[in-house]
Amino acid sequence: MGDNRSMFGEHGLIDKRVAYDTSIRVPMLMLCPELFEGGTVVDAVVANIDIGPTIISAMGLAKPPHMDGENFIPLAQGEDIPWRDEFLYVYYWEKSFPQSPTVFALRMDRYKLINYYDIWDVDELFDLQNDPGETTNLLYTEGYETIAIELQDRLYAKMTALGGMEIPLNAPGGSSQNKRLETRHGRSASDFPAPLVVEEPVSRDAN
Repeated sequence: MGDNRSMFGEHGLIDKRVAYDTSIRVPMLMLCPELFEGGTVVDAVVANIDIGPTIISAMGLAKPPHMDGENFIPLAQGEDIPWRDEFLYVYYWEKSFPQSPTVFALRMDRYKLINYYDIWDVDELFDLQNDPGETTNLLYTEGYETIAIELQDRLYAKMTALGGMEIPLNAPGGSSQNKRLETRHGRSASDFPAPLVVEEPVSRDAN
């Protein structure tokens, strides 16, 4: 398997610290003829935390109780076992990489919700089944309100259960990768979602 990949222009971005599938999906190949046949494709949500328990199980050992993740060899063997239907992604802002904000995301088989901490107007909801390229933000689209609320509740419930509500302060490490330029060229910024735009200025009582 490899590290998660860096983006080179996808979504108009660089780096690899965001929650788009372009960045967080990791290619992985396994070879273990003693346990399963080659050519098997596992579509379940397997995470990097599952690698350790899987290798330990292949060695015939029991997973230590302190390890997260699960053994996914039964999935490769075609067994129908209880398995996760969601994946939590968390990234905490680092001064060395200031272009990437703190991100909390919940990826499910069909939908993904992305929350950007302290940046209130750019959260995103994607239908991965109909929009695998994550090009259409449905968060402000009529008919998706219930789905957005459900995913947000599940996201923060999972973070609470795992201790993720305590945001760490990461000390700077190495040189800063600040990509801000003194002058901007090329594309202009995207429009705000319509529900967030106030067409008329709010009047204020002089008294």
